[in-house]
Amino acid sequence: MDLTQAARDALTPLGYEVLEVAVTVRGGSRRVLLRIDRLDEQVVSVEDVRRAAEAFGLELDRLDPFEGAYQFECESPGSQRPLVTARHFERFHDLLVKVRTAGATFSGRVRSVDGDVVAFEPAEGGEPRRLRLAEIERATLAEWPDTPR
Repeated sequence: MDLTQAARDALTPLGYEVLEVAVTVRGGSRRVLLRIDRLDEQVVSVEDVRRAAEAFGLELDRLDPFEGAYQFECESPGSQRPLVTARHFERFHDLLVKVRTAGATFSGRVRSVDGDVVAFEPAEGGEPRRLRLAEIERATLAEWPDTPR
């Protein structure tokens, strides 16, 4: 069952972008984490989190994806904001990002976005790196902007 798609189906009509749905198991206890953003790119409020949690919680109840109990949490992107789309990288231009690819992990500043190619200036110096979105396994903000973006 694709919980990410289920979350998108439930939340996109309400004006939310699903950034991440992560299911983890620790000590026999299952946790479902949902990270959201607003499609209008405004700051996510406590009311937004409550509304998204209620809507997706009802969808989880309907789907009943797990045997046994699980913990469900919904949160705003926060300081570990995942960057997935070209628009995400455009929004956070010039900020430091942690990037993981199949062959490397590095930190760099987002310098440009051209279609599905993101250019980074490595924090440790060296030549700029250009990666297609499909080559990026995970990217998260490594610093927070001074003003909301």
